Amino acid sequence: MYKAFYNLTRNPFDISPDPAFLFATPRHNEAIAALYHAVRGHKGFVVLTGEVGTGKTLLLRCVLEIFKHSSDIAFAYVFNGRLSPCEFLEYIATDFGLSVAGKNKSQILFNLSNYLVARGSKELTTVLVVDEAHHLSADILEEIRLLTNLETARGKLLQILLVGQPELDDKLDSPTLRQLKQRIAHRAQLAALGVSETQGYVNWRLQIAGAEPGNSLFPPETIAGIYRHSHGIPRLINTLCDNALITAYARKLRSVPPEIIESTAADLRLDVVHLASADVPLEFDETFARRASKTLLELFSYLKKAPPPPAEQERP
Repeated sequence: MYKAFYNLTRNPFDISPDPAFLFATPRHNEAIAALYHAVRGHKGFVVLTGEVGTGKTLLLRCVLEIFKHSSDIAFAYVFNGRLSPCEFLEYIATDFGLSVAGKNKSQILFNLSNYLVARGSKELTTVLVVDEAHHLSADILEEIRLLTNLETARGKLLQILLVGQPELDDKLDSPTLRQLKQRIAHRAQLAALGVSETQGYVNWRLQIAGAEPGNSLFPPETIAGIYRHSHGIPRLINTLCDNALITAYARKLRSVPPEIIESTAADLRLDVVHLASADVPLEFDETFARRASKTLLELFSYLKKAPPPPAEQERP
């Protein structure tokens, strides 16, 4: 809608994870290096976590692009963790090009093992990539651990990348998965952007979309508002900037003033905070407890004053 007006060749703030738009902060570079090194070094397990919207899937797409251009790497990409253990294995085998029709779990595992051994004997690398891994059940995580038992003296035959929200760390830290946790070669985290990184992120995406370097489409005071409302979360930055550009275009403005950010954030309800159980203020807890105690005391007092129920008559 606004591309021609602002001399852009594409939408700079599309929320789809396009590797061309990767803004590589030091944390992103470290995470990419960790994922790639774990695969090339046949380390077995590596875990990447980050809050919602911090760019995990985008970073993962960049790593997959590297894999696609590597003739010695084959990978299966799972983006749905809400599967049964058998469905999970079927999905992996199918993505590796193995037939699963009419086969039970044991047969699928047998074929998958043979596939990994055959590739390992040729010094080829095989990777299992799981996005949204925080949805994986303990049973599936145990199946994944068992797959890593296939190894040679030089390393693991299956390299595994688990990517998910911080809940994944909590799962992996549970006592029931301690064997899996001990096999993790590296953990990396993505965090929200800082103020200066937010400025660089916005400018980078504008340049990729065709804007001139040093453009004033989002001046510093506007960036401050973007950061304040997005808290440095890239997905929220994209949504906020895209809607702000639409409003600025409708008003025929050549740059986005701070007031448009304020109104856009209000329209998107970015300042409406959902209070999770861990974020409930202490005063609320105490008030709730007092009310609950009062209700119980009133109920107890009522029961003490209430007449006893009539005794049941004996049946003849």
